Order: sequence, then structure tokens, then C-alpha cells
Amino acid sequence: MTSSAPRRLPEGGRVNRDRPVRFSFNGKPMTGLAGDTIASALLANGVRVVSRSFKYRRPRGIYSAGPEEPNAIFAVGSDPRLDPNTRATLAPVADGMSVRTQGGNPNFNPAAAFGMLSRILPPGFYYKTFMWPPRLWMFYEKFIRRAASAAPVPRSPDPDRALHRHAYCDVMIVGGGPAGLSAALAAAKTGARVVIAELRPEFGGDLLDDAESQIQKIPAAQWARQTAEKLRKTPNVTVLANTVAQGLHDHNYLIALQDLESARLFKDPAAAQNPENAPRHRLWKIRAKRVVVAAGALERPMVFAGNDLPGVMLAGAVRSYVNQYAVLPGRRILFFVNNDGAYQSALDARRAGALVEIADIRADADGVWQERARARKIPARMGVGVVGASRIAGSLAVRLGKLAPNADALAEPDADAFDSHAYDIVAVSGGWTPTVHLFSQARGELHWSPRLGAFVPGPAHPLNPCRCCGAAAGALSLAECLADGFSAGKAAAEAAGFKPAAAAAPPKTQPAALETPPLQSAIIPAAHPVGRGPGKHFVDLMNDVTAADIEIAGREGYDSPEHMKRYTAAGFGTDQGKTGNINALAVLARAREARVEDLGHTTFRPNYTPMPFGAARGLDRGPLFAPERVTPMHSRHVARGAVFEDVGEWKRPRYFPVGGESMDAAVARECRAARQSAAVMDASTLGKIDIQGADAGKFLDMIYTGMFSALKVGRCRYGLMLNEHGMIFDDGVTARLGANHFHMTTTTGGAARVLTWLEEWLQTEWPEMKVFCQSVTEQWAVAALAGPKAREILSRLTDVRLDGESFPFMAAKTGEVAGVGARIFRVSFSGELAYEINVPARFGGGLWDALLEAGADFGIAPYGTEAMHVLRAEKGFIIAGQDSDGTMTPADMGLDGLVSRKKKDFIGRRSLSRSDTARPGRLQFVGLLTEDPGFVLPEGAALAEEEKAAPPMRTIGHVTSSYASANVGRSIALAMVENGFERTGETVWAALADGRNIAAKVCSPVFWEGKSAGGGNG
Repeated sequence: MTSSAPRRLPEGGRVNRDRPVRFSFNGKPMTGLAGDTIASALLANGVRVVSRSFKYRRPRGIYSAGPEEPNAIFAVGSDPRLDPNTRATLAPVADGMSVRTQGGNPNFNPAAAFGMLSRILPPGFYYKTFMWPPRLWMFYEKFIRRAASAAPVPRSPDPDRALHRHAYCDVMIVGGGPAGLSAALAAAKTGARVVIAELRPEFGGDLLDDAESQIQKIPAAQWARQTAEKLRKTPNVTVLANTVAQGLHDHNYLIALQDLESARLFKDPAAAQNPENAPRHRLWKIRAKRVVVAAGALERPMVFAGNDLPGVMLAGAVRSYVNQYAVLPGRRILFFVNNDGAYQSALDARRAGALVEIADIRADADGVWQERARARKIPARMGVGVVGASRIAGSLAVRLGKLAPNADALAEPDADAFDSHAYDIVAVSGGWTPTVHLFSQARGELHWSPRLGAFVPGPAHPLNPCRCCGAAAGALSLAECLADGFSAGKAAAEAAGFKPAAAAAPPKTQPAALETPPLQSAIIPAAHPVGRGPGKHFVDLMNDVTAADIEIAGREGYDSPEHMKRYTAAGFGTDQGKTGNINALAVLARAREARVEDLGHTTFRPNYTPMPFGAARGLDRGPLFAPERVTPMHSRHVARGAVFEDVGEWKRPRYFPVGGESMDAAVARECRAARQSAAVMDASTLGKIDIQGADAGKFLDMIYTGMFSALKVGRCRYGLMLNEHGMIFDDGVTARLGANHFHMTTTTGGAARVLTWLEEWLQTEWPEMKVFCQSVTEQWAVAALAGPKAREILSRLTDVRLDGESFPFMAAKTGEVAGVGARIFRVSFSGELAYEINVPARFGGGLWDALLEAGADFGIAPYGTEAMHVLRAEKGFIIAGQDSDGTMTPADMGLDGLVSRKKKDFIGRRSLSRSDTARPGRLQFVGLLTEDPGFVLPEGAALAEEEKAAPPMRTIGHVTSSYASANVGRSIALAMVENGFERTGETVWAALADGRNIAAKVCSPVFWEGKSAGGGNG
């Protein structure tokens, strides 16, 4: 079948002409072929303008054929399978696919008027312009957001799945071009476990564009296919196509994203999307002994006026579209180059039928490639470059200029020296930049190569033994790439402990194969020094950064590469400087009259290309995104009609309404039951950590502010944990169950954090201690029985002696409760007589039923977290993380009595002696009583000294907890107030969001003066 697309060549390419693919672009029907990318299909259909630029809304066309594409970034599909920010150069076209330009109509965009205002929109203009007046900040933000050509956001839940997979290997190879394939062959022959990843669906890299070279006496592309197939059949090799290495981290930990759907669509464009709920992506997490980076090199653009217009594209992209996709982007093509390598692209375009001319800035280049161009009757102007480009009807008008004596700048031509020529395409090639992103992320050193005019890999970081090879290391000829890749793969396998295979040798190119000589001009010329003169000289097309922008940044003091990057946005976003990095550094160096190598380089950050959130999330979605943890008594709470709240991952009953009660009425009833009779709470969510070992007591002395090594067996102690800064980290009650055995409780939300904290100190500071910590939170069900009748109720279910003398406050005992072995702790977070009864989790429901049955004649009431908060606030007990926020010391909370004076040291002790911890003006823990006893202050309300205080104002603290207390008979609140201990009796003012100021009197944080049975944790 012959395609009707106007730019499709009648033969050649790697597309399947018997498999037409129908899709739409901005609603217009298009036809491609199986094997096309979206970009190649659009070019085949003659589409020139595909998008508008980010800042100036200038029309843009397809620029590249790979991951460096700055313009053709589309929204593909529709809700719920809408994929924004899709690079058209990597995505295969599929039947029924809907492709839309992001940011409006590419052919007409009123916002293009911004381009005429460019002189008043220099880099950093938003920092300088939108600072005043403050009341308009939100207006500015909305305006800027509307102005940005942001991608559409899917509104429906993502229907696709992504999987995560962990892998371990001896040698990880990134890149499936000639160097990567050669490296894989060498490493695989040693018996090492090898993983090789290639971002495209087919292996071969630039070999797929090469219509002339041969390897092992067969065409280069055929050798690549055969080698990839051979590797797939090798048992110790894992071959990953459509896989992008996103980041390389310490200890050779590599994150790679495999696009499974693109692989399916490449093989069959008519394949159903989401077939049988098949995963769409797989995120690989690979730990390798050695890493070989064979990621190739990226072609650099040239900088001249109008170098962003549709029709300006990379020379290598022209070669890719001609040879891989049988698409000729234009009938008349000008190649503007500074190296011999781009001549192959010109020859391939000429072979495909284009009228080709070459403008080469090197005046003295005359070698085999120039001879080949002359043999094909391709005009080549030496010592000449493009001064500027402009649009004419359906084409580009190009002006040429002679190379000036000062080497890199192009002089304006004489009026009669050159005419304006019209071309369909201006193909540019300023040399190649090794793809060092991963190597740099792994903290490898980069060095400047004058030969390449780019940074190349130097020594690797000791933590991350990796090596670049092939074009990624600066070897640009095919023979060099094959040899360097083979050497790298062999060396990596040997370093991983494998012996080299006997008589192994790298693949050989044919003697007649043409090799690219070293580049002869490294830095990209600008038609006017540092971009001055008419027209815009773009350096970073994705972010609309011009040479003039970079000069301004240098002039305003942003003269380091990192500062320049942030001020101008060059290399920002998903681009990370793929095409513009070296050019930007060259322009900055010229502005500073310095050398590029003296400036250094910017930081390359993961991800290498955009990655869907769904892929990072994996199976952690829907109910699995935040798994709900329920206690063993959960079904009982549901049966009683409990209203639940989320506390961390736990579902906890907030209150138990009876007969349609409101929350306030239910909480008041539950609180009265706890004070007057008995109430029971499900406390199974408390963090529980089992600590054992000969040094357990000594270890807890370092963790807590109090002394725990002297705690007697069968006794409990409330303790505070501080961080290194002396601030409260968590609190809890710890019981000593045996000489070397402790049971620690933590706050519900802090359980995992505390266990991690304990393990960190054991592993990093005190590895010699014989201590073992184990979370047992889910192994024990806990019921907290509180109230004046608690002892009498519990005595009906146990033979453990509960009298005050036998079982005093802060004691722990073991025995049977309701016929089940249990641990009983006499601790209280309500201030009432209370017992925390721990039984194995499977008996939790039975324990709950037994307690309610035993206390039925006393009117026992189950109570939830809301009543728990009110009860503890009535007694002034703190909740770490609510009443404290990581800036409070024990003294600030009135708990300095818990800090041992006997111990020599504990975590945070030295920080408590800092002058700042004792300075006047610190926030201190107090109570508040509003003048209106019925008004409940909102938690978080700011406190001021002045009655008429209004923002902006000086605040002296904030409300941390606030409740209506049925037992106290009024509202109560806890707060952190500046010099709060000295303000007892003073009036402060709570500033509310509606503008009201509510008066409240500072008082003691203890509101309920009933008999206290001690404290606990929440």
C-alpha cells in the first residue's frame, strides 16, 4: 500500500506500508503507518506548525527525533486516559489516537502578542514586576497561570495500572546503540548477570539511521537486530526495550521506566488500549555492581536569528526521518553545520530526492566528506553560516554570512555578497554533546573537551562505580563506539568478579566504512555577539530563552551557570539542558569574557524524561494508596454505629452516637461516663514496641529524658523523647516486663517514626549495644477501661489483685482477663482510675464484649477519640505533635521535672543548655478560658495582646487544643503563649478569620481538679 501522505517517500524506511494507522491532530484526520511515531506521521502529512512556545507563543515545528524534543509535546487521548506532556518523537502512533496541541491553536494564538512585548519581559521580570502591591498577589498568580501553556489535567481516576519491579545484576548497561550492544556482548560472555535498557522500541540507536555502514559484514541495522535477539535468548541477560533510565543514585541504584503500552502499540497500532487490565508501565528499581552508560550523544543546535521557526530542525533528525520512517521533511534543505558528521545527513537527504545545500562555518575543512558531497553535486559553502531566518509563504527565507576573523561570530554580509534563499528546512548541527546526565547524577566528575566543545565523563564517584562509553564518552566514530563499548562491558564484568571470555573481540566495521573525524569547530556561533541585533537568537527552545536573556543574567550578576539557569530558566523543566546546555554556557562565557571550562556546568537532575505519577505510584492507588488499618474491635464499633476518623492509617472511632445524637451530645455523654462511672476505649492503635537485650535499660536512658535503667520490673514510667535539638519528639509510657525486657508505647501517629528513630541510633551511634526492637502494635489488642468503677468492673473478669496496694498506679501485671492471657497496665490518659488491658489481637473482640457486659449495670459507655481528647485536655495532658510542634522543650511544656538530673547524657541534653532554650519570650504551655464560656476557640487561632488586633499584627502565641467540656461546664483551651507561665490571669485576644477578636484569660492548663490517677499517652 502506498501512503497518501505528501511527505512520505515511495520506498524505504522501517515502517509497515501494509498497516495504515488513522489518528487525529487537533481534530483533523491524519493517516500514518505502523512503526511511525506521532512526529514522523505529522511530518509525513506535511504538518509544519505543531505548537506554540512557552513564553512568547511563537509558532514551532518538530525539531528532533528523540527525547530532546523541545516543541512537539502534546496531550494524547482523552479523559480518563489523557496523557499530557507526551513527546511526539517517542510515542508510537495508534489507531484512533487523538493528539492535541497544549496551550491552544498552534496556527493562531492571540497570546503571540507577548512576543512584541519581549523588551519589557526580560528574564526575571515576574520577580521584579509582581512584588507590589501585596494585595494583588493572588490576581497576579491567576493571570500568570492562565498565560502559561500548561498541559490539561485529567479529571477522572487513572484506569491504568503500573507495576514496580526490583532487580539485581552484575552489570547494568544504559543504552542499546552500538556501544551498548557491544558492551552487553562482552559482559554476557563472562557469565555475568546483565541488564540492558534502551529507550526506543528497537535496539541499535544511530545504527537504525545508517544506510551505509556494515558491522561483521552485514548492514549495521541488521547487525543491531540480530545482536538484540541474541541477547534476548541469552539466559543471563535481561533486555528492556522502551525503557528510560530516569536516575542513577548512590551505590549504583538505578530507576528505569518501561513503557509497556508503547511497546504494544509499536508492534500493533490497532492493539486495544488497556487490554485485559494489562499494566501500562513498569518501574524498575535496579541495584547493580557496575553500571555502563552508553546513552549516546545529543546533537546541538546553531544559534542565529529566527532559529526557532518551523522548518528549523536538527540535521540528525532529518536523517532519522528519511531512513527510519521514509519521510522527507522538505524538498529543499539547507544544512548549517560545523562538523563532518552532519554531512552524512545531507547525503541521505540528497539520496531521498531533496535539493540539498551546505553552509559550513569551517573555511579550511576539505576531506573525505567534502569530496563525497562534491561527488553528489551538493553545493557546500565553506566559511559561511546562517545570519538569520524568517518566514515566507510555506517556507523559510535564509540569509547567509561570512565567518568573521574573530572565529565564532558571523559578520553581517555585504549587500551584494549573498542573496536571500528560500528553503523548506534548515537542518542545523553544532556538534554532539555526550549524554552525561546519569553519570553526573551519580556524582561523577565532568571535564571539558576542547575537541568536542562539551563536557565529557571523568572519574566516577567511589560510591557509584560506573563508566561511560561510546558517544557518551566522546567517541563519535562507529569503530570507536564498538571498541569502547566492548572494553567497558568487559571491564565492568571483571570488576564484578567474572573472568573475561577467551579470545573475545569487539565487533568489526568493514574497512570501507566511513568514520566521522573529530569535530573542527567546537562552540556554536551567534550571528551577532551574544545575541544582539535584530531577531531573537534562541538558546533554549523549550523555555524560550534567548542569547540576550543570558547576557542580561550575566550583566545583573547571575554569572554562575546555576544562577543563570534559575534566572533565565535555561535547562529547566523536562528538558534539563539536553540541546541548549552547552550553547547557554558558551553565550554566558562570552558575556563574561571567560572560557566555558572555567564556568563549570549546571546540575542534571532526574527524571531524564517526564514520568507519569501513576508509574511512580505503582499499585499504591485507590484503597491501596493509603491502606486502612483497623483494630481487632473494628466490627464491634461498626455494629454500634461509631463515627470514624482517620488517625494516620488507622480507622478510629471518633464517637458513638446513641439515638441520633449529635457529636457534641455524644462526646459530652461519653466524658461524663468516664468521670462518673466507667467508659472503655479501643486503644489498640497505640504504637507498641518490644525492646529486649542486655543493654535495653541503658539504651532507653539515652532515648528518654528520664531514668529507665533503674525502673523496677513490673513498673511503668512516662517519658519524653527529644530530638538532637532538645525539642520534644514523642512521648509515651514504657513498662519493664523483665530484667532485659521493656514494652514501649508511643503516640498512634508516631509509632513508625519512633521505631525508625530507635533503629537509627542503634545502627549508627551505638551498634555495640545488645538491644533488639520489634514493632508489636498489631500483635496486641488494647482496651482502656477508665472511671471510678473501672476496678470493680475489671475485677469481675480477672483474678489479678487490683487493690491499690497490690496494683498501684504505674504498675504492670500479667494474668488472665476474660479467660485470656493479658498484660494489664495501670496507666491513665484521662486522669481517672484506668487500666490498659492488652490481649493477643485475635482475642480483642472478645475482650471488648466482655468489658461492656461486665460494666453494663454501671452504665459503661464506649468512648472515642474526641472524648479522649477532651478528658486529657481537662487534666492538661499534652499530645506530642498537636500541643507541641517540634520547637518546644520540656520546660516550655511545664514538664522539666521529667528531665533527669542524675543521668550524664541523653539525646538532646546538650541542646537544653543552649541560651536560646532559656531565653525570655519563649512560648509556654498554658490554659485559656474565654470570657464567653459557651464559645469554643478554633484550634490554631493566633493570639495577640491587643483587643483590636488585626493582621498584620504581632502575635504572642496560638491555640493548640480547644473543646467544650461537659465536666468543667464550659469551653476550655490549651495554648502556647509567649512567657505564658508569667501571664496567669492576663487577658489575651484570639484573632478569628472573620475579623472578630475573642477575649480569653490565661490560666493553668489543668481544668479538672478531680482526683488524678496519672498521665499517659494519646
